[in-house]
Amino acid sequence: MASSILIVEDDLTFSTMLKTWLGKKGFEVEAVGTQLRARKLLAARDFDLVLSDLRLPDQDGISLLAWLREQNKLIPFIIMTSYAEIQSAVQAMKEGATDYVAKPIQPDVLLTKITEAIGNNTAAPIAPVHSAASVSSQNFLEGESEAARQLYNYVNLVAPTHMSVLINGASGTGKEYVAHRIHQLSKRAGKPFIAIDCGSIPKDLAASEFFGHVKGSFTGALSDKVGAFEEANGGTLFLDEIGNLSYEVQVQLLRALQERKIRRIGSTKEIEVDVRLVSATNENLKEAIAKGTFREDLYHRINEFTLRMPSLKEREEDILLFANFFLDQANRELERNLIGFDMEASMALQNYSWPGNLRQLKNVVKRATLLAQGEFISLHDLGEELADNVFLIQDLSLHDEEKEKQRIINALQQTNNNKTRAAQLLGVDRKTLYNKLKLYNIPQ
Repeated sequence: MASSILIVEDDLTFSTMLKTWLGKKGFEVEAVGTQLRARKLLAARDFDLVLSDLRLPDQDGISLLAWLREQNKLIPFIIMTSYAEIQSAVQAMKEGATDYVAKPIQPDVLLTKITEAIGNNTAAPIAPVHSAASVSSQNFLEGESEAARQLYNYVNLVAPTHMSVLINGASGTGKEYVAHRIHQLSKRAGKPFIAIDCGSIPKDLAASEFFGHVKGSFTGALSDKVGAFEEANGGTLFLDEIGNLSYEVQVQLLRALQERKIRRIGSTKEIEVDVRLVSATNENLKEAIAKGTFREDLYHRINEFTLRMPSLKEREEDILLFANFFLDQANRELERNLIGFDMEASMALQNYSWPGNLRQLKNVVKRATLLAQGEFISLHDLGEELADNVFLIQDLSLHDEEKEKQRIINALQQTNNNKTRAAQLLGVDRKTLYNKLKLYNIPQ
């Protein structure tokens, strides 16, 4: 069975890189950013080792160690610290820490210390694992941000009902995955899930796609065709980009939904159908109603419950999770074996605006995986657009001290004083931010 490690580190970039690297080394890894979350996890389940930063937002790593010992949990405990704080690490070892490792971390040294600490505590071998850290067996990653948690809470609530769902969101945000997830969690999970891209259907063939046709009913109808409603009978019909349907087809669709019956083109026979409708759009359908291009009665029929897909930029905590997830996919597809992203590349990924959302991120990561020469994807591998964005951020990090101070204050306000996220917004590491806070006497 694989050995399990809990990482306690509030620097999200470093934590994600470490989690990915250790996952690839065969460990089962969880990561949290505060001592409070670490205590909750440690109370709920057992770990073979804790790897904790010395400095945490809520007390320090030594306090977490002391709490563990109070709970009689004799888990191997390794402290991570800067060279300037080695004395504190020595103190931690006096308090019962197994070992310490200095930042910047040397991977081989860390791996040796982890292996020794676990080996001295248990005879269980370290085995390869397909863990939650890599999510390699799944086709999609839901994410851990607040926006993601809220979205999938709503998905879990609406899925078991019979309500029609409208998924609103920009292109590339994962609308089809959410539709599929609704189906999987519904009482119709054992029945078909049929997806139709309304934006790609020619206007004169839309009715045939939805309702089918009989042979000879129009030029080109060389055989009978079963439409999407019949295919999805008993299950879920997903209409992507529903706002692209012509007004005439909207009328036919509304009738089918109201009557729960369809008729193939060229046939007089009515067929009863039972489908649950999930629709998606990147348009503002209320504006389309005002313009007269979308029927209001159809809108209310398809919109018993609305889900809004957050953009990738609204899910900053998830960017590196998705990047590493897509890297795992690209490694398999391209037969590469990259470990992750270096610090500059990680910063670029987090600070870019991602107008193309998850689809764009996946393409960028796949291209970078193909181009990378070393074990880690570098800033250069990500392409000029992301590299230029990082250099712009660095250029802005500022020669005018008053402007720099104000930018730091604004970043802290935007992130509710979360130092890690503020540092990400500013495009600097956490240590640099703390130094600036001291320099400008900004309250911490």
